[in-house]
Amino acid sequence: MTHSTLSLSPQDLLWQAVSTGDEHAATSTVFDAFEHGLPAQEVLLELIAPVQRRVGEEWAANRLTVAQEHAASAINDRAIAALSHRTAGAAGTGAAAKGRVVVACVDGEWHGLPARLLSEVLKLRGWTVDHLGAQVSTDHLIEHIHQTGPDLVALSSSIATRLPTAHAAITAVQATGTPVLVGGAAFGRHGQYAALLGADAWAPDAKAAADRLDRGPLKRPAQAHQPIDDLPHLDDQEYTMVARTKSRLVRTVMAGLEDRFPALRAYTPAQRGHTAEDIAHITDFLAAALYTDDPELFTTFLTWTAEILTARGVPARSLIPALDILGEELKDFPRATGMLAQATDRLAQPHRGRLAREQA
Repeated sequence: MTHSTLSLSPQDLLWQAVSTGDEHAATSTVFDAFEHGLPAQEVLLELIAPVQRRVGEEWAANRLTVAQEHAASAINDRAIAALSHRTAGAAGTGAAAKGRVVVACVDGEWHGLPARLLSEVLKLRGWTVDHLGAQVSTDHLIEHIHQTGPDLVALSSSIATRLPTAHAAITAVQATGTPVLVGGAAFGRHGQYAALLGADAWAPDAKAAADRLDRGPLKRPAQAHQPIDDLPHLDDQEYTMVARTKSRLVRTVMAGLEDRFPALRAYTPAQRGHTAEDIAHITDFLAAALYTDDPELFTTFLTWTAEILTARGVPARSLIPALDILGEELKDFPRATGMLAQATDRLAQPHRGRLAREQA
C-alpha cells in the first residue's frame, strides 16, 4: 500500500475501488473500516451510502458511463452483502427480534440499493427482515404478506414516474391490514407525495426509517380504500389519457422535431434513440405530475434534464420545441397544457429556475 493510498479517507478509498471496478478493494475497504471500530450501521450509512450518492452524481455530470454506474452500484451491493455476512448474528433475531418487516421496491423500480441499506440497518436494530429486492410486483408482494404476516411493509422508490404504481401497492398492502412506511426520492424531498398517496409513514433515509420504527409500531390502516379516493382530480382522465398514448406522443414529437430542431436530421441512429428515450421520460414525468396534480414535479424534472443534456454536450434548448409539440397534441387537456407551459417558462429563464430549486 502506497503512502498516497494510506492518506486517503475510507470514503475516498471506496470511491476509488468502485469507480475502477475493483470489487476486492471495495470489500477490503469496508471490512477495514468495520474492523477498525466503525460500527456496522455507520459503515452502511456513512461510508457506502455517500459513495453510492457520488456514483449517481458522477453519472449525472457525464464522468461515468451508464455501464460504469451499473458496475459501481453492483460492487457496492456486494460489499453490503459481504458486510451482512460478516455481522450475521450480531443483532437480535428470533424471539428477541422487534418484529417482522417486509422491505421491497415498487414494481418497475430497479434502484435497489436504498432498500438494501434499509434492510441491513433494520437487521442490525433487531428486526426480522424479508428483503424482496427491486421491481416487486404488487401481486407478489400481497402473496408474501399473506404467507408471512409481517408487522409492516417498507416500500422504496427513487423515481417519481413510479408513484402511480406505488399508490396501488400502498392501498393493496393496507387492504390486508398491514401498515406501510415509504421512502426514496420518488416521494418528494419532504415526503409530500407519501402523504398524498396515503402512506402510514415516510422517512427520508434508512436511519430515519429505523429510528421511526424504534419509537413504536405504526398504526394499522383504519379501512380499505381505492386510489381514486385519495386523488379526486383523476376524474378528469388526463393522467390516464397521457399514460395510455405515450407511444403515439413520442412518435409525434420525434416527427415534429425535425422541422423545429433541424439539428436532429444529422443525428446518428444512436442519438435519435437517446432523444426518443428522453421524450419518453418527459411524457412519463408529465403523467406522474398529472397523477399527483403537482406541476412542480414536472418542472423540476425538466430543469434537471436540461442540466444532464448540457453535461453531455446536447443543447438544452432542444427541450422547448419538444414541449411545444406535446402542448399542441394535448391542447384539450388543461392541466397538462398548464404544466407544459410552466416548464417551458422555467427552461427559458434558467436563472429563475435555479433560484426556485435552491429555495425548494
